[in-house]
Amino acid sequence: MALKTDILVIGSGIAGLTLALKLADLGEITLITKKKAEETATALAQGGIACVMAEDDSFELHIEDTLRAGDGLSRRETAELVVRQAPERIRELMEWGVEFTRDPAEPSRLALGLEGGHSRRRILHVEDHTGREIERVLLSRAREKPSIRLIERHLAVDLITLGRLEQAGERDRVLGAYVMRWEDSRIETVLAPVVVLATGGAGKVYLYTSNPDTATGDGVALGVRAGTRAANLEFIQFHPTCLYHPRAKNFLISEALRGEGAVLLDPQGRPFMHRYHPAGELAPRDIVARAIDQELKRTGADHVWLDISHKPSDFVRQRFPYIYQTCLRFGIDITREPIPVVPAAHYLCGGVLTNLWGETDLFGLYAVGECACTGLHGANRLASNSLLEALVFAHQAALSVRRNWSKLRELPQVKVPDWDPGGAVDMEEKVLISHNWDAIRRLMWNYVGIVRSLDRLELARRRLDFIAREIEDHYGRYILTPEFAELRNLCQVARLIVFSALSRRESRGAHFLKEYPEKDERFCRETLVGREECLLR
Repeated sequence: MALKTDILVIGSGIAGLTLALKLADLGEITLITKKKAEETATALAQGGIACVMAEDDSFELHIEDTLRAGDGLSRRETAELVVRQAPERIRELMEWGVEFTRDPAEPSRLALGLEGGHSRRRILHVEDHTGREIERVLLSRAREKPSIRLIERHLAVDLITLGRLEQAGERDRVLGAYVMRWEDSRIETVLAPVVVLATGGAGKVYLYTSNPDTATGDGVALGVRAGTRAANLEFIQFHPTCLYHPRAKNFLISEALRGEGAVLLDPQGRPFMHRYHPAGELAPRDIVARAIDQELKRTGADHVWLDISHKPSDFVRQRFPYIYQTCLRFGIDITREPIPVVPAAHYLCGGVLTNLWGETDLFGLYAVGECACTGLHGANRLASNSLLEALVFAHQAALSVRRNWSKLRELPQVKVPDWDPGGAVDMEEKVLISHNWDAIRRLMWNYVGIVRSLDRLELARRRLDFIAREIEDHYGRYILTPEFAELRNLCQVARLIVFSALSRRESRGAHFLKEYPEKDERFCRETLVGREECLLR
C-alpha cells in the first residue's frame, strides 16, 4: 500500500530542513534522506554565510561581487533577491538557535570574515564549523515538529509523474516518488502533491571531492528523467584547498584561512599566486584552482602548501579550532608548519532549472539548494553564497507552496502502480557496480577536470556512453540496490556534464577549455539539457 503525505522532501541539508520547518503547519511532511540525517554537505561547510552587515558594505557591493564571480552568467534578478533577503534569513536562523561567532573586540557585533571574490568582510560564521552547527540546530527543530516525519536510510529511485503513467494531457505534474529502503532494497510508493528535490550536489562524480559520500547527483538525475530541464552543469567548482593526506578522505581547508592571510606555496616553498592574479590568494576559486593545477603539472608534485603559520598561534587556534584539531590528528600542526593541499571537486554551480520561487518545469516539483540552478551562481559561485541561496530559496519555495496550495493538493484520480521489478534477479557479482563506479570517477577527474580539452571530452563522452549502455542492460536484468541506483544517477549526471562542456566552446568561470581559452559572447547564455540528452544513440 502506498504511503500518502502532503509534502515529500528529498534531502536533509539546510535547504530541505528549512523548507520543511517553514511548511510544518501546512500539513504532513515526509522528509527522506539517504544515510543518516546529519550526513550532508551542509554539515561539512566550514566557511560561513555571506550577508551584508558592516557599515562599509552594501547590497550593491555584494550583488556586484556575485555577478563578477558568475562571469556573465548570473541572473541579476536572482542575485538581488538573494542578497537583499540575506539579513532577514540570518535573523531567522538566529531566532531558531544558531549562535554566530561574535567579534572579540566588540561582542555586541557578529564577527565578519573575508573570502576570495568578496570586496568586504561579510562572512558570518560559527568558528570554522558553521554548517555543522546549522545542521544541528535545524535537525533538532525538525525532530520537535509532530508534522515532520524524518525517515533515514531511504533513497528516491524515480519520480512518479502523470507523464510516466502516460496520462499527462496538457500539463504534466509530479505525483510522488518510488523510494528504496537502504537495508533491504525494498521499493515503496510515496504519493505527494508536492515533491522537493533538496539532494545536494554531485561531487562524487569525481575521484577527488570535498563532498560527502551521498553527493551522487541524485536530484539532477531524478529531475531530468522526470522531464525537467537542467542548466549549466559544465560549471563544476573545484575547491582549491583540500587536505592532502592518505588518511584524510574529503577534509576541506576553508577559504577563510586565505581570507585571514594564509599563503599558497609551491613544492619548493615559494609563493606563486601573485603570478596568476592581482588579488593573489583572494582571487576567485576557479583561478586559484587552475593556478594550483598548473603548478602541480609544472613541477610533477602531488600537492602544494598552504601556510598560515606566520600568524599568531593563539589566533589560529581560536579562529580555526576544527581545522587545527583535525590537522593535528593527522600529525600536522598548522600553527608551526604549512598544510599539504590539492584541489577537489566541490560545488555544482548548475542543476535543475528553477524560477525565483524554486519551481521547476514540472508542476508540484520544486528544487532547492545545490541540486537547483536558480541563476545565482552563473559560471562560478562566489564563496559562502551557497548556504545563503539555500535559505532564501527554501523560503521562496515555501511561499509558492502556500500560495498555490489549493491547486497543488488537487491530485488527479489515477491509479499509481507499485514498483515492478519484472523478471529481474539478484546481482551475484557486485564488482560490476564497483568497477563502473571507479571508472566513471577516474574518467571524469582525468578528462573533465579543472582544465579540459575537446579530445579528452570526446573520449570521456564515448567511454561514458559505453558504461551507460552496460548500466541500462544491468538495470533491466538485475534487482535494483541502493548502490546500483546511485551508479545509474552518477553516470547520467556525468554524461550531462560532458555534453554541457562540449556545448560550450569558450572558457568562462569554472569551465576552462584549452582550445578556446577566451570568453565568447555568443556563449553568454545558460546551457540547457533535458531528458533527450540522456538518451543513448
